[in-house]
Amino acid sequence: HVRHAAEAPAAYEPGQFFRRELPHVLAALAELPALPGVIVIDAHVWLGPGREGMGAHLYAALDGRCAVVGIAKRPFRGAVEAAPVLRGASANPLYVSAAGMAPAVAASHVERMHGPYRLPTLVKRADRLARDAQVVRPWSY
Repeated sequence: HVRHAAEAPAAYEPGQFFRRELPHVLAALAELPALPGVIVIDAHVWLGPGREGMGAHLYAALDGRCAVVGIAKRPFRGAVEAAPVLRGASANPLYVSAAGMAPAVAASHVERMHGPYRLPTLVKRADRLARDAQVVRPWSY
């Protein structure tokens, strides 16, 4: 995995998640020797017809060089492109959307990702790493 240290992110604004997170994701991806074929993110790719979410902005920023699959825990009002996926024993679906890959294919891959629970192991692990990371503030040097 790649680790990217950054200042504390800006406050969350619905529909504007990409403004807060995209620069950090791009900086982390720049550390890789090559882009992977698929990037899985804990966010929506599409927020609705023609409304780009974090994943669509990432896909565009990478000039479509790799597919982006978004896994969201909650639906975004109007996000008709997101496919509900049930995993484990959970009755609550994940909402899967994609850019550079057919949505049904992305949903099928998410359904088969490792882990017995609602969230795939990889997503759960990445979330934990991000939450446990020390926040670097400009005044803490």
